[in-house]
Amino acid sequence: MRDTYDVIVIGGGISGLSAAKLLTEAGLHVIVLEAQNRVGGRTHTIRNKEVQYVDVGGAYVGPTQNRLLRMAKELGIATYKVYLNGHLLQHTKGKSYKFLGAFPPAYNPLVFLDYNNFMRTMDQWGSEIPADAPWKAPHAKDWDKMSMKEFIHKVCWTSAARRFAELFVNLVVTAETQQVSTLWFLWYVRICGGTTRIFSTDNGGQERKFVGGSGQISEKIMAHLQDRVKLERPVIRLDQSGEVVIVETLNREVYQSKFVISAIPPILTTKIHFNPELPSVRNQLIHRLPMGSVIKCMVYYKEAFWRKMGLCGCMMIEDEDTPIGFTLDDTKPDGSAPALIGFILSRKASLFASLTKEERKRKICEYYAKVMGTEEALHPVHYEEKDWCKEQYSGGCYTAYFPPGIMSQFGSVIRKPVGRLYFAGTETATVWSGYMEGAIEAGERAAREIMCRMGLIGEDQIWVSEPESTDVPALPIATTFLERNLPSTQGLLRLVGYTAFFATAAAGIIAIKKGHLSFKCNFYR
Repeated sequence: MRDTYDVIVIGGGISGLSAAKLLTEAGLHVIVLEAQNRVGGRTHTIRNKEVQYVDVGGAYVGPTQNRLLRMAKELGIATYKVYLNGHLLQHTKGKSYKFLGAFPPAYNPLVFLDYNNFMRTMDQWGSEIPADAPWKAPHAKDWDKMSMKEFIHKVCWTSAARRFAELFVNLVVTAETQQVSTLWFLWYVRICGGTTRIFSTDNGGQERKFVGGSGQISEKIMAHLQDRVKLERPVIRLDQSGEVVIVETLNREVYQSKFVISAIPPILTTKIHFNPELPSVRNQLIHRLPMGSVIKCMVYYKEAFWRKMGLCGCMMIEDEDTPIGFTLDDTKPDGSAPALIGFILSRKASLFASLTKEERKRKICEYYAKVMGTEEALHPVHYEEKDWCKEQYSGGCYTAYFPPGIMSQFGSVIRKPVGRLYFAGTETATVWSGYMEGAIEAGERAAREIMCRMGLIGEDQIWVSEPESTDVPALPIATTFLERNLPSTQGLLRLVGYTAFFATAAAGIIAIKKGHLSFKCNFYR
């Protein structure tokens, strides 16, 4: 007779493993079924003599990502700050501009107003969206029908601001502006701490990395769980028609349990045959959530020559013909293995996937040389890359995104259990969705939902707030009086237009009055 588990977890990424860890520590009988020959899901640390270690998937951690920081500390994994000493570069319309701070400069006052209004409007609208139920926002249906392309054209007046806004969306969710819902995108930014927190390195989502790589998180949890994790076990069938849940894998192994947690990207559950069938709204949802597209590219050099040039290695490249949209310094904390990490995003990931690895490396280096103005960028000593669009058990990266119209119609079932089947995965998170932090929150929440149903904890213990990390405290995101109150570009132009109109009208009235007075004076002469 088969052993009956308390919980089967489908997916050995950070979310599934976090759920399994919590359940096991509560004394429950758990097994994790992972499709790949490794754990980690959308995190993956490659190790070799050229690079020591490199994260080709999820890598970054920063302030307010307190669950991830707590988990890393518990597992004995240290963090280090990404190198930021020196100027950043913005490259647009064939020219490079140095700047300091999170966002590129705007010497044209109309562009500055446009940048400011774009960020401010996203944060203002986002503040109206409930973190746990974005479909309940006051303007949910209207904002959900609107794509981010429409939002950008509505809010941004200058072409410079529109180019930056497009790169912002591409980088944050690895999708095109016309592909994503404004409601979903503004919710996503909101639960990651707002525009500045999500986009920044210092005091933001990209502030730190893990010494030894983020893959250690999953690897160490797997070691903690011992033989409870089974690799190369893609799940193909889930049957809830009997007294226990039956789960079958591709290699014809059959497991049974009281409950199941699905901790894989929503669209990958379409690979599983369900009996009884999933509810119609859930089934419709999972067929409508595509994954983002990204190729992560790490170029290694003999030395970090950009540091000698007074650059920190961060480049924002807006030209259409560039493969890479955004870079950061990826040198090890001790200065070894000097490298730049770059992201081929969204439409460009599809476009440049047709090239060979060597051709991609050459084009990337040529653009780095152009942007930084040095031939040293043309001479790498090593190159690593990872095309996440090829991964059949991830489907893409960083996360699943909601196209226009989907969240308000189907989103409310994203976390809703189906019988004894519960849902984790970073897409179901209410903080830092799309990130490792969101994956942990979702996994632990799903585990506690099952513990509550088993009578082990109360309903008020399902959602647990996380104390702020004492090692990586968050500094407040401050805005100035001017940032809060400056007019938008359109507002300024309207004001100037109205002022000019009234000035012209007043001048005309004065002229008419003078003429009338002159006429009267002449009449009485």
